[in-house]
Amino acid sequence: MMLPIIETDRLILRAPRAQDAEPIAHYLNDFDVAGNLARVPHPYYLSDAQAWLRTRHVDVDVADANFSIDVKGQGYAGHIGFHSGALGPVIGYWLGKPFWGRGIMTEAMISALDWFFATSRAPIVYSGVFHFNQASLAIQHKLGFTETGRSALLCLAREAEVEHIDTQLTLGVWKARRT
Repeated sequence: MMLPIIETDRLILRAPRAQDAEPIAHYLNDFDVAGNLARVPHPYYLSDAQAWLRTRHVDVDVADANFSIDVKGQGYAGHIGFHSGALGPVIGYWLGKPFWGRGIMTEAMISALDWFFATSRAPIVYSGVFHFNQASLAIQHKLGFTETGRSALLCLAREAEVEHIDTQLTLGVWKARRT
């Protein structure tokens, strides 16, 4: 399946491209961003972004779809994507700090989840946040994710196992929320 371009009032979700490497490296080299993510080391270098981008493809399975988030008129702001987890599809996301607190991730999540549930046969999407990331947890609660438990997850930037709040969103809850 070819990755679509998803447009909202303020955003464009599109396939990652090589030109994203510099802003990715810039934003992820901020510990306040990287420290909220499991699989991002700190410091984060341009070569890390370039290597990661080489693993992205426009022709992907729905469960491995990744989108760069562009804010119209401002450019690259962050990332949202899906990957296969132990229980099923997992959604992950991040924004560069200049874009925090503006509702951008909520808007991106709604569009990505609408697309995902319409395109896949998955009855559920998993996610979660480190226990201190209350802003991200608030977005998930607003969108209908429920907490399913706690686990310990390695945070590469912190070089430590960190308490993780595990969450999930069912298709039924998503459909009910959208009507």
